[in-house]
Amino acid sequence: MTTKYIFVTGGVTSSLGKGIIAASLAKLLQAQGYRTTIQKLDPYINVDPGTLNPYEHGECYVTNDGAETDLDLGHYERFLNVPTSQANNVTTGRIYQSVIEKERKGEFLGKTVQVIPHITDEIKERVQILGNSGDYDIVITEIGGTVGDIESLPYVEAVRQMKWDLGEHNAIVVHLTLIPYLSAAGELKTKPTQHSVKTLMESGVQADVLVCRTEHELNDSIRTKIARFCNVTEEAVIQSIDASTIYDVPNLMLNEGLDQVVLNKLGLKSSTPDLKSWNKFLDRFNNPKTEIHIGLVGKYVELQDSYKSILESFIHAGAENEVKVIVEPIHSEYLKQNNTMLKLSHLDGVVVAPGFGERGIEGKIDAIRYVRENGVPFLGICLGMQMAVIEFARNILGITNANSTEMDEETANPVISLMEDQKHIINKGGTMRLGAWECELKENSLVHSIYGKKNIKERHRHRFEFNNKYKSQIEMAGMLTSGLNPKTGLVEIIEIPEHPWFVGVQYHPEYKSTVANPHPLFVDFVKAALNYNKNKNSVTVAQK
Repeated sequence: MTTKYIFVTGGVTSSLGKGIIAASLAKLLQAQGYRTTIQKLDPYINVDPGTLNPYEHGECYVTNDGAETDLDLGHYERFLNVPTSQANNVTTGRIYQSVIEKERKGEFLGKTVQVIPHITDEIKERVQILGNSGDYDIVITEIGGTVGDIESLPYVEAVRQMKWDLGEHNAIVVHLTLIPYLSAAGELKTKPTQHSVKTLMESGVQADVLVCRTEHELNDSIRTKIARFCNVTEEAVIQSIDASTIYDVPNLMLNEGLDQVVLNKLGLKSSTPDLKSWNKFLDRFNNPKTEIHIGLVGKYVELQDSYKSILESFIHAGAENEVKVIVEPIHSEYLKQNNTMLKLSHLDGVVVAPGFGERGIEGKIDAIRYVRENGVPFLGICLGMQMAVIEFARNILGITNANSTEMDEETANPVISLMEDQKHIINKGGTMRLGAWECELKENSLVHSIYGKKNIKERHRHRFEFNNKYKSQIEMAGMLTSGLNPKTGLVEIIEIPEHPWFVGVQYHPEYKSTVANPHPLFVDFVKAALNYNKNKNSVTVAQK
């Protein structure tokens, strides 16, 4: 069949949840048998979010092919259980970079390079890469930003052209907007939505479906008013009421008939989506048998989006274990050796998060020492794994000045050091060790029993690594290097066999956890934390 295109735009304000609506719609279409994927067009001029501070843009998500992308791609994968790639995320920076490179090569035959047609042609080409692959029936394209933004105009123009080029039933626009509730007036207001749709129409694009974010139910009169003033049918006015969790949204959209309206406008047959597996997950998530508390130690904890994939992985793993995982953010800058017991003793497990730079490092090391000495389940991710190695070297091997060359370039004992292939790199963007890499697990190790196989592939994003010059010394003292890259010998995983559950991984397992396939490391870590909680409570009861 001819690939169909759905464009998701936003109006009134940012952060309405275009990514969740796009992912929910894709889930409903996928559940009806349509091969569906989602891509994100970001209007910022950065080539990718890899150089952006997490405070600016939240988490940087990494795909199997090594693309540093917007965090919305994490939602796409978690909902669809289908890997994304570089083709699923395009920025203005990448668009202009490509066009300028073509101009330098003389590919435009001496013509003046302009936004129209050269930039819009490049956008259209990028949009259709996935559709032209033959792998998908439907491609959903989320356009970042809000209609009316200067930086979004070329994308809206490209959408206008594509709707015209592809013809009726081959491309539609789903516009996400806001229906605010004014408490002083005691009523919902449709005017912002009307202005948003008008702004879109000024660019030559008519919305086919309106998804209206709201805190209150939309009655029939409001829906009729919106339909009449915005030139859409009443059934195409979709209510998107606030949900307790993003995983409720597919069912809410199903109840509103979003998938039926979209398929009808695309000229495709609709059926009842098969959401049995999805709803089984939701049932376990909504009906936990108990709860545990996990500490997330990091330096960006004020902004939850900085660790979005980790938080979502705990939702998946918690549902798998039928337990509610309460993640408590702990700022590593405020952790000291004299207050770790106060801040960590009530927890059932601790994760030391990834990150860059020296801020908050000593707090992470103090946290790791506490959990190692007290038998608290521990998972270190990327920088968290590196800090576990430093803590072990300092406090078990007695190498008190052990450090990473990231924190101290002149350290005499760099147990963590810059990777050899990184030493002569000047440009920072897109030059880290990125994407999926092989790892071979040692038999009889904890991680081997967790994964249930010897060879795995996990996604990376780092420049520094375990220094193999210290490997034998560290292993003799009781820390096992249980996962190695078979080609480079890079230590991917460390664990302490004498500890109940102590694992550090150089890679990012959170990137591969989905609703359908919770990541085994998170599942087993939650299970260990649950056992720790039970044992702790049984000891407390016995003491009473």
